[in-house]
Amino acid sequence: MPLMLALVGGVSFGAFLLEPTVNALRHLDPRVPLQQLVNPIPQEVLILGTDGSGALTDVIASLNLNGGSARLIQVPRDTYINSPQYGEIKANALYALGGIDAVEQELSTLLGRPIQHHIMVNLEAVRHLGDAVGGLEITVPKRLNYHDYSQNLHIELEAGPQTLKGHDLEGFLRFRHDEEGDLGRMDRQRLAFAALLKKLSQPQTLAQLPQLLRVAEKDLKTDLNGLQLIGLASALAGKQLEPSRLPGHPEYYNGISYWFLGQAPGS
Repeated sequence: MPLMLALVGGVSFGAFLLEPTVNALRHLDPRVPLQQLVNPIPQEVLILGTDGSGALTDVIASLNLNGGSARLIQVPRDTYINSPQYGEIKANALYALGGIDAVEQELSTLLGRPIQHHIMVNLEAVRHLGDAVGGLEITVPKRLNYHDYSQNLHIELEAGPQTLKGHDLEGFLRFRHDEEGDLGRMDRQRLAFAALLKKLSQPQTLAQLPQLLRVAEKDLKTDLNGLQLIGLASALAGKQLEPSRLPGHPEYYNGISYWFLGQAPGS
């Protein structure tokens, strides 16, 4: 078992982790023999986060582990897509129209390389995982205050360092009701991801990975098996985050605001 874990993660969790790891993997899909679950960790994974409806992907990013760092390339939700099949749409509508295959196909085109693996989480997963790991240590850059009673969304966060979990963590990731809009929200998502990497570097969090998988199972959709997920989390632990977003500019087109790649005309 330690050799198996080393093959996928490069990290041995020790003998004490053997039983919960095996149980977690078999719980994820008991029909698959354990020996068939061993696959290399993918070097690039598409990270998607759905909105409250579960149909639109408000978080779109590529996680690349090629080398000693973790490169996170964010794709603005309003990115202009001219799809041969679906026409002119925003990137966050791809999943609702064509499922994960459409998202992977268009993101591969945008990034200029094939993306064949994905991890999709919903808002419940954010709350549950935030609670399970004891929260994320984040310095909130400014006061965030927003209330939407129709969605039962209430965001009240003061500026400064704090531990965010549950609904507070969800609110921190969802807030975009200021002059920075979606770009400010993407900045906060990067802060949360960096805090998650720091949390993963702690031995006690690594020891919880099989249990965390079980917590998130019903709120997570992925083509990675259990060992790959554990190995991916292990590979991320302690890595330096290199965040970026697809360069571009906001512009109205046919009365709709999009994020167009490249420089604005005349700039």
